[in-house]
Amino acid sequence: MTSSYKIKKYLLLFAMALLFLQISNGQQIKIDSIGTQINQLRSEINFTPNDTTYINLLNALGNEIRFYKADSLLHLSKQAFKYSNSTSYKLGEANALMGLGDYYSDKGDHSTAISNYKKALDLSLKGNYTQLVLTARNKLSGEYNLKGDYAKALSGHLENIELAEQTNSLLMLSITNENIANLYTSQKDYKQALEFYKKVKKINEKLRSDIFSAETMSNMASLYADMGELEYAMFNVNSSISVFEKNKILDWLAYAYGTKGKIYLKKQKLDWALYWYKQSEMLHTKLQDERGEIELLNGMAETYLGLEKYNKSQEYALKAFHISKKINFIEGIQKCAKTLYKIDKNKENFASALKYHEIYQKMTDTLSRNENKKSLTMLKTKLAHDKQKRELIQENEKALAQQRNYVYTALGILIVFLTITLMVKRNERIQRNLNTELKTKTQDLENNEKELTENNLTKDKLFSIIGHDLRGPIGAFQGLLKLFKDNEIDQNEFLNFIPKLRMDIDHISFTLNNLLTWGQTQMNGAVTKQESIALENLVLENINLLSEIAENKNIKLVNKISANTLTWSDRNQIDIVIRNLISNALKFTPKHGIVTIEAVEKNEHWLISVRDTGVGMNKATIASIFEKNSNITTYGTNNEKGTGLGLSLCKEMVENNKGTIWVTSDLRIGSCFYFTLQKSKKIYSQTA
Repeated sequence: MTSSYKIKKYLLLFAMALLFLQISNGQQIKIDSIGTQINQLRSEINFTPNDTTYINLLNALGNEIRFYKADSLLHLSKQAFKYSNSTSYKLGEANALMGLGDYYSDKGDHSTAISNYKKALDLSLKGNYTQLVLTARNKLSGEYNLKGDYAKALSGHLENIELAEQTNSLLMLSITNENIANLYTSQKDYKQALEFYKKVKKINEKLRSDIFSAETMSNMASLYADMGELEYAMFNVNSSISVFEKNKILDWLAYAYGTKGKIYLKKQKLDWALYWYKQSEMLHTKLQDERGEIELLNGMAETYLGLEKYNKSQEYALKAFHISKKINFIEGIQKCAKTLYKIDKNKENFASALKYHEIYQKMTDTLSRNENKKSLTMLKTKLAHDKQKRELIQENEKALAQQRNYVYTALGILIVFLTITLMVKRNERIQRNLNTELKTKTQDLENNEKELTENNLTKDKLFSIIGHDLRGPIGAFQGLLKLFKDNEIDQNEFLNFIPKLRMDIDHISFTLNNLLTWGQTQMNGAVTKQESIALENLVLENINLLSEIAENKNIKLVNKISANTLTWSDRNQIDIVIRNLISNALKFTPKHGIVTIEAVEKNEHWLISVRDTGVGMNKATIASIFEKNSNITTYGTNNEKGTGLGLSLCKEMVENNKGTIWVTSDLRIGSCFYFTLQKSKKIYSQTA
């Protein structure tokens, strides 16, 4: 370590120490301010603890000291609940119950936390406190997520989104969408998580809050670090840190410092990783956030392990392990057990290493089962939610139709008293209405029957693909792990299977993405939202995403789309079309081939083509590949396998955007897929 490096590090340490004092003082000033107001109220001659202002201050103080003095939070919440209950102050009761829920949540007592959050939600609903309903349901859904009841978690978040949209509550829209992003992050569906984070960023722009934006950026930094996008991660975490330091937000700053340590750890810059972890550790001395502390401690253990300071590494890993067990945090137990296994293995404590490896494997199996169940549960919950919404709309329409019938009947009675001639006309009108109503009901029955048939076909195809295309690779993966666990193959043999496993997992990921998108379109869940998009950016993103597949087969990807190729289309749908077409081209092109993407400007539209030098197709295959119920699954030149959904999904997405898609192909020469998109409707003014 050079002297200039040492000087720089010491200066940073000094600056951080000063910042730590400023932040601690700033937080204490806020807590002291609320405490002063409480003391002033108590000193008044006519003071009564049942005063609503006093109760609100107790709840506010409890919320501020949640991560600093947990026992005080419990005491203040109990007091606030007692005084609120004695005067039937429901707003105070609800806030106090949420404070109690926070306390038990931080202690890992999910059942008690859920009970308190439910009571708070019931009081909020009865009192019609809209913002409190949103807050209580958000906390309840978060606790269900921690408990592992993902269906209830997602259902609660979806209800919150509807209520937040109805009441134009941008803040809760931001919070709820970010919580859904965190759900996807926990099941390592990074792409879906990133989509929700992008929604949150747009909402935060409307809120114009630097703090909310910083919180989102710190979460995105952690996500980018897990994805290996370390430059994006560093940009986001640095941006968030400057906001947290400026506003003296201690708990979020501790999290951001830890995330920065995590980024440096992944960069293998261990000294800097340790430096930022220690800054986070320094802040945690002022906090009582055990769940947040686990990742910090395990990160420091991994850093010391990399520095070969095994005793220090073991000290931090054991501390994190015991906290994880205390609050029953399965993911924390898994990560800490893995770190302890590595430490004991390096120290040649093989018996202890084996013990922690077994714990790690057990927790991994548990998480794996939970995550698989979680994916299906989230999909089922979303479909059930949409179905419930449609049924509610139908009931409202039925009620309106009934009201109209009452009106018609009343008018008919009035007409009877006018003249016999008018009565005849009324009867004719009623007959026409009845015929129309009969036709409408008949049409509704036919539509319902058709929808039921399509839903059954969708369900059959969904489970057929899950059983045929996903169970096989997953079963092979489980079998290989069993062979390795039973010592029927050694480590070197197991490592030889890694490239194959990587291809299988990529196939599973790609299949699930198409499957979920297709399932959503079949359940009337996809809405086309057209906007002006630059096609070049979408193509570049997908080339980067699929570049590794192309490199493995030595296939050259050529992008001939210019920067001014602006289309009027749905970004997400066209992204799926481009990805499927490029993926298919790579699949059916042998090694050393070429895949070319090009766009030609026409009068009213763009003509986009994806051309390959692959195996080509015969006329029978060309005639059936775009059919909606087609399930053609063909192996690629390297035995790659698809779901048979891709091209029918592409056709549906292109047509949703008012385009057409077709293909030309010659056996052993190659194929070229064409599709059209409208030109951008955006009008650009010219400067004189």
